[in-house]
Amino acid sequence: MSTLQSDSAQSRIAEIGEKISAASTPFRQVTGEIGKVIVGQERLIHRLLIGLLSNGHLLIEGVPGLAKTMAVACLAKAIDTGFQRLQFTPDLLPADLLGTLVYHPQDQTFVVQRGPIFSNLILADEINRAPAKVQSALLECMQERQVTIATETYPLDEPFLVLATQNPIEQEGTYPLPEAQVDRFMLKVVVGYPNRQEERKILDRMGTTHPEMPIHPVMHPADIAAARQLVDMIYVDEKVKEYIVDIVMATREPAAFKVPVEGLIQYGASPRATIGLTLVAKANAFLNGRGYVTPQDVKDLAMDVLRHRVIITYEAEAEEKTSEQIVQTILDYLPVP
Repeated sequence: MSTLQSDSAQSRIAEIGEKISAASTPFRQVTGEIGKVIVGQERLIHRLLIGLLSNGHLLIEGVPGLAKTMAVACLAKAIDTGFQRLQFTPDLLPADLLGTLVYHPQDQTFVVQRGPIFSNLILADEINRAPAKVQSALLECMQERQVTIATETYPLDEPFLVLATQNPIEQEGTYPLPEAQVDRFMLKVVVGYPNRQEERKILDRMGTTHPEMPIHPVMHPADIAAARQLVDMIYVDEKVKEYIVDIVMATREPAAFKVPVEGLIQYGASPRATIGLTLVAKANAFLNGRGYVTPQDVKDLAMDVLRHRVIITYEAEAEEKTSEQIVQTILDYLPVP
């Protein structure tokens, strides 16, 4: 009986794999279109597609000038969807994002004027420059994917993705993101400098007063919805599920897993991390044209899912430990199935 079940599961995986192999081709074309403008940053582009497939928001951290904003704008062009760039500033108000009621004296009625949040890809540029009340205005949008103005609730269009950027080096005039909001970002991607070869290509391509952006749409929002249905069908083995749960539990109870980070973690990852890690592993399998998740899919994306969810203690700061180092220690010590 178990052999029959195994054969059935394998045939189902093979069938899903064939569908995924065909459906993932446009996403590789999107990567090629973005590559016409963006030099390097393959990891950032890959994570943008992962967020799109897993329906999860991204927090992108990097110094100015690394094409974070341009990468998001190129993605919106390649998938032919709505795009709004919102510059977060200290004087921004929640109504500037969500919208408000406008009074019409002609007929003495209030009419809803929708804000720029009613789009598909939202680039929240320098999100940590806005005060807490503005950052909190995004909570309902990011989790429930709806906006409440006065007493009415309005659903947001699909796909809806918040891609927020923040600058790690300039802290004057910034407001730390609330933990509730940080946890709503499925991935935190740290963007680094290009290497010397990439830097030279950037110079050759962008060293003009009017650099070209020859990007053509190769996908539509309906394609993303169809791809997400396939992502949900991707097979995750029981051992891989146990591995995901072990990784998250080790951030809360490291001693139970014999990971030598005792006393360095103040708060571990929430159940959102377990769900998010599973979804991004499935999305990674999809982009690789597979109908099943491997432990390497989990391990490759665990850092981006956990680095902003693991809160370190004062002792860890005193020892100059970072959340990334602690997460890496957990991944190194836990046995891979």
